[in-house]
Amino acid sequence: MARPITLFTGQWADLPFEEVARLAGEWGYDGLEIASWGDHLDVSRHADAAYVAGRQEILQRNGLQVWTISNHLVGQAVCDDPIDARHRGIVPDRVWGDGEAEGVRRRAAEELKDTARMAAALGVKTVTGFTGSSIWKTVAMFPPVPDGMVEAGYQDFADRWNPIMDVFDEVGVRFAMEVHPSEIAYDYWTAKRMLEAIGHREAFGLNWDPSHMVWQQVDPVGFILDFADRIYHVHCKDSKVKTGNGRNARLASHLAWADPRRGWDFVSVGLGDVPWQECFRALNFVGYQGPLSVEWEDAGMDRLVGAPAALDFVRRNAVDPSAAAFDAAFSQRG
Repeated sequence: MARPITLFTGQWADLPFEEVARLAGEWGYDGLEIASWGDHLDVSRHADAAYVAGRQEILQRNGLQVWTISNHLVGQAVCDDPIDARHRGIVPDRVWGDGEAEGVRRRAAEELKDTARMAAALGVKTVTGFTGSSIWKTVAMFPPVPDGMVEAGYQDFADRWNPIMDVFDEVGVRFAMEVHPSEIAYDYWTAKRMLEAIGHREAFGLNWDPSHMVWQQVDPVGFILDFADRIYHVHCKDSKVKTGNGRNARLASHLAWADPRRGWDFVSVGLGDVPWQECFRALNFVGYQGPLSVEWEDAGMDRLVGAPAALDFVRRNAVDPSAAAFDAAFSQRG
């Protein structure tokens, strides 16, 4: 059976959940990857049967299903250092509390546990999200970063996330961490180190999003093949590298989305540098059967035009995995 195509609601949280469900249903999406912010999903109400049933009824009324929920924003606060005004803008009041940093981290961890419980209540097996990082601030490696500081960062991640993952194990839900700048894993080698730090526990895997890889010159196809058993979820998001004029840099220069001086930007799926045909074939080869979730972040295109166009692109290019063969091109990758 073809994999379902879903719409991630994180970039639509300014709209009521009912409106996003209506739009996605009319466009022909199979379901939603529901974000735990805006009014889309309140994970603290996981034990409220009427609330859970109400979310399910909205989906059913619009011909949609749910395979995945997200808590990227609160997950960011679990390990981040420093905790500051950026976090105040993305976490709920109950997580922020008085803003004392360690208290925010502890409450964020409890919210992630509730996210697992909400997933179980909805009959969902996968939660996507971020982890935060106490050592992302050292990524430039200057002043020189002692090895012990880096090791302490991975240990801090493991100490904070293992108790969260204990709850995921208890309720039978997996966590798919999105490899992304500002996280404990932001590229190929940090992803390997993250999995080692958490002991390769089965419930902890990866949300594969190629947009964050191509502008770092990480091969998204090789990533799928090498992390085949840990690809628990897929984001379909594209990016375009624009560094050819000798001025634009890959780190984006603290410029806003869609500013032409940026060295890279998110663009409509199929219009960027992600080799989608190879990526979809690699997902077929490793046996990925989960959703393909469109994450819309193209600041240069109206999302009401772009989201249905992205759905059409994915449907046309993500061939049925049951009919796919391991293409000869992959045999040359080594």
